[in-house]
Amino acid sequence: MNNNDLKKLAEGLIDKFNFAGKESIKLFKEGLKIEIKEDSSPVSNGDLRVNELISEEISKLTPNIPIISEETVDLKKKNKSKTFWLIDPIDGTKEYIAGKDEYTLNAALVINKVPVIGLVGVPKKDRLFFTYGPGESYLIEKNKTIKINCKKQQPKNTIVALSSAIKPSDIILKKLKEYNVTSIVKMASSYKFCVIATGEYDIYAARERANEWDYAAGHAVAQNAGAIIKTLDEKPFLYGKEDYKNPSLLIKRSENLND
Repeated sequence: MNNNDLKKLAEGLIDKFNFAGKESIKLFKEGLKIEIKEDSSPVSNGDLRVNELISEEISKLTPNIPIISEETVDLKKKNKSKTFWLIDPIDGTKEYIAGKDEYTLNAALVINKVPVIGLVGVPKKDRLFFTYGPGESYLIEKNKTIKINCKKQQPKNTIVALSSAIKPSDIILKKLKEYNVTSIVKMASSYKFCVIATGEYDIYAARERANEWDYAAGHAVAQNAGAIIKTLDEKPFLYGKEDYKNPSLLIKRSENLND
């Protein structure tokens, strides 16, 4: 697939993402139907509806590329594909159910272990992020499309980290200290990747957690905007693992967080 093919694919999903985001809000307002999955996590009819909408559109656009979605994956089957879609229809289901605004809709196309295309919809914030290659990450907000490039938005010498937990572990705190972090903000879902891509925040570190579909779309958006994404021990962060499990993660807006 060349760059033009990837661009067409990414842009071809934008309308469906916007529609799916509106559907997620509509279903929440009507009152969600919630079930508990085998892993004890919740799933709602909103998750399933968004999954259906995004999966159907991707199947139309790329009928020969397999789709791996959080809501339909068979974890007993090992992933052997080199090119595949990863979908997390709603990342941050607990936030979604609670009526909060940081949940996201996610789809990524992985080619040879790297997420190349990524779309992340943030319906309640009226933001949609998409990318289809290095230097080609965008934010659609208030009907305007702008290119994003990780340019620092915090004041100089202010380095703000993101965390999934109110109190990060000692390992994470130690890692953030290496980068002279001045404050930590709790944030849910793959939205963290996107606001590093915009330069609104500087760094995010996490121990091994979640699955590939939780990270891939946001990873593509941030990395293609210029962010540096590795594991905590500075190894490449790659996709296509047979069990889908994520290693540790370190996202930096740039090499020097004061730049």
